[in-house]
Amino acid sequence: MIVAVRFIRIAAPLLALILGAALPAVADEVVLIPNRVIYPGETITLAALKEVTLQPGRQKPDAVATTEQELDGKIAKRTLLPGRYIPANAIREAWLVDRGAPVQVYFVAGALTISATAVTLQPGAAGDLVKVRNIDSGKVFTGTVMADGTIRVGAS
Repeated sequence: MIVAVRFIRIAAPLLALILGAALPAVADEVVLIPNRVIYPGETITLAALKEVTLQPGRQKPDAVATTEQELDGKIAKRTLLPGRYIPANAIREAWLVDRGAPVQVYFVAGALTISATAVTLQPGAAGDLVKVRNIDSGKVFTGTVMADGTIRVGAS
């Protein structure tokens, strides 16, 4: 039995080498991983990451962020260790509005536009729903954070 296992270990690479010409070439996958400890709340920069080529036959696990587009400029939600994959749920978009910051709130319905100043009650990135308090009336309502840092509210 030991002889058969040794034969398989030796024969498998030779068989792959012989058949390799018939099989399509698989490109080595390059992933980004931290090259130092990245702490919670820290912005992830490309200087804090290093490129690593996966060994042939190895694939990156699901639900991990490994590309420049997925990582550059994101914020770490927890400590990211060097040499480890970065789970997708361990990063978030940078906040466009911070808690307690004054923001412009807009209600738009056709040609009608109403604007007011409000204070955010929670932080948010573009597309997030956040609660805000109108400075004049004290009313609390929910709006969507826009890419320019303003809040858009709808009729309810």
